[in-house]
Amino acid sequence: MNKITAPASKSYLQRALAISALAEGKTTLTNVSWCNDSVATKKIVEKLGCKIIEKDGNLIIDSKGLYINNTKFSADEAGLTIRMFSPIFALSEKEICFTGKASLLTRPVKIIADALSQLGAKIETNNGFLPIKIKGKILASKINIDGSLSSQLLTGLLIALPLLDDDSEIIVENLKSIPYIDMTLEIMHKFGVSVKNEDYKIFKIKGNQKYKPTTYNIEGDWSGAAFFLVLAAINGEIELENLNLNSLQADKEIITVLQKAGAKIEFKNGSVIVRKNKLNSFNFDATDCPDLFPPIACLASKCNGTSIIKGVSRLTHKESNRAKVLKQEFANIGIKITIADDYMHITGGKLQKGTINSHNDHRIAMMGGVLNNICDTKIQILNKEAVNKSYPNFFKSLNSLNI
Repeated sequence: MNKITAPASKSYLQRALAISALAEGKTTLTNVSWCNDSVATKKIVEKLGCKIIEKDGNLIIDSKGLYINNTKFSADEAGLTIRMFSPIFALSEKEICFTGKASLLTRPVKIIADALSQLGAKIETNNGFLPIKIKGKILASKINIDGSLSSQLLTGLLIALPLLDDDSEIIVENLKSIPYIDMTLEIMHKFGVSVKNEDYKIFKIKGNQKYKPTTYNIEGDWSGAAFFLVLAAINGEIELENLNLNSLQADKEIITVLQKAGAKIEFKNGSVIVRKNKLNSFNFDATDCPDLFPPIACLASKCNGTSIIKGVSRLTHKESNRAKVLKQEFANIGIKITIADDYMHITGGKLQKGTINSHNDHRIAMMGGVLNNICDTKIQILNKEAVNKSYPNFFKSLNSLNI
């Protein structure tokens, strides 16, 4: 049987790195593997003065606690990193210039500026985009934020505000990607900090808390694994190892999608086995797991009938405008996608020879790899190296399969 080991979840690793930097003492992170986004976060942690030793897939992070001695930082292309560290930087009285590169420069940061301004910080942006200049120190307060576009800023606020002297309260409207907030709260709790969550609408945060160093295992990544699980359902049999079957990761919902489509699925301790089967169209709400759109689109292209996926509104400010890109790139290989309001309709059919341009979006590049595998004729993938953002070994793993 084909076996693949899922890489470390960058969502967990990035959060754990940030919190480790705030926990005075030595923290050990186990089961670590790297991608560009995680490396960007690691560089910031090191620039914050932490010493990091890596050995046999484990990290030891020696931190002096919150200590900001530099004034210029870059998140490279990591969206979570820019939104997570901005509130952390605002805990300092120093003026910090925080920037990024490539696609991150086109993603708006006004929501960050608005939230930190409510907490008393002085913020400057480049007409609502990076770079962002942050001058704290923020003060505990009651603030309102919009959670409809992303939950990542809320993650940063939840991590930072417990370190203030007084209590804070965050009122969130229309929060999406709730599983990612569960993930944040779970890691914070592991490091000794708690938050009162009232139905994901109000978060009450006690001040004067401290993160305590600990040992934390980074679980495998369901987002990257989703592409191989879909591939198995269409074209063969694959066992994905290093997956937490009780994970809080939003993209674990790929199992629900595969079940709806009729795939054969078997669960073992720490792994999932998916086998090829006749696939039928399905309806699925991906609002809280928008990163699943590319692998789900692959699945829908090989299902009988028209599948309907909700959550298109969550796709605009990704590494690409994914709704537009999905429609365009699938048209290049003979699959029709229509979009109506918040719904994407994908009619299954025969894939044609063509080209998939990743638009420098890692998940579109991985999608192209799956489509090439399931197409009778070769599909060319442009800008394949985009996978380095989250899964550098994706094509190596894909090429190792006997499918």
